[in-house]
Amino acid sequence: MKIVHVVEPFASGIAVFVKSLTETLPEDLHIVIHGERKQVMSAREVKRTFPKENVRFLRWKSAQRAIHPFKDFLALQELHYTLRRLKKRGLVDAVHLHSSKSGLLGRLACRLAGIKNVVYTPNGAPFLSGTNPLLNFIYKQIEKLGAGLGGQVVCCSESESEEYQKLGIESTYINNGVHLEDTISSILPKKAEGKFRIVTTGRIEEQKNPKQFNSIATFFEDFDQIEFIWAGDGSSRADLTSKNIKITGWLDSSQVKELVFDSDLFISTSVFEGLSFSVLEALALKKPVLLSDCVGNKGVIQSNLNGDLYKNEIEAIAKIMHYFNNREMLSVMGEYSQEICRSEFNVDNNFKNYKNIYQDYTVSRYNSRIAYVD
Repeated sequence: MKIVHVVEPFASGIAVFVKSLTETLPEDLHIVIHGERKQVMSAREVKRTFPKENVRFLRWKSAQRAIHPFKDFLALQELHYTLRRLKKRGLVDAVHLHSSKSGLLGRLACRLAGIKNVVYTPNGAPFLSGTNPLLNFIYKQIEKLGAGLGGQVVCCSESESEEYQKLGIESTYINNGVHLEDTISSILPKKAEGKFRIVTTGRIEEQKNPKQFNSIATFFEDFDQIEFIWAGDGSSRADLTSKNIKITGWLDSSQVKELVFDSDLFISTSVFEGLSFSVLEALALKKPVLLSDCVGNKGVIQSNLNGDLYKNEIEAIAKIMHYFNNREMLSVMGEYSQEICRSEFNVDNNFKNYKNIYQDYTVSRYNSRIAYVD
């Protein structure tokens, strides 16, 4: 098949998502129409990580993050022209749209170009940010408008799919996943036991709630045995002021994995997620996980065997104290983490289901043509 991916934020988790799809479906041709967020990572750096045999890239020059009617209209025009040109050349069997901006503009462009086999994966529903009610309301209306333009909504976690269904938008889900064996084989032996290390990874942005991360860390400022690490960077870096927090800046993937593997506990303070690849990699690396009780995190914890969900800072602090005073339990929890990752979040199993979704429309269209001829 020839699968066209449309992605505006060509960085971080969404770039990992698209890359994983191209690796899991190597027999298909993947054409990636992408924007760029240089402040996170240049498109050139991202493209270097992709397979060369079955992936081609087309730049979406007009795409940008902020909502801007005129610029978005230009982005729509450019995307429509690109998709129409690919369709004329017979290079479109399915279009997969990634993130909310690509989801709306992409579905409208596909409708104008007469492309019906369209899949949309939000990778983090924008109306769940919780920080601005008016903005959340606007995002809900945008998602409803997009759903009216057609296409299948395929979320990356069950809890995210449930939120779309609450809006009256039909959806299904395929869990995100990681390449388990690749993750395990890349790690180094764990260093000698020292400080109790609590780590998180990714963009330091409002969605990840660095203010709460900082508040939790501040409680432990006088505990010399406990340290907090944020592997990443971002526009909200100034929110991390506690003296026991270390900010590493951006690291390559092998360094991040080594850092997580050498920690005692992985924490996520996110306001919402699709299904975080950082959390899944922590599971694969046998880490207990302490996660905010939000969409995208809810399906990761199973019977509290591999970690806990928390609703507020007080609960998070109490859990950390419990883990710190019972460190011997963490290795057992880590074993459960890896087993849960192996059974529920193995990308080699999960992402093959996207092929079935891509083919559903193609097969049904082919069968309907046969029926018509008969």
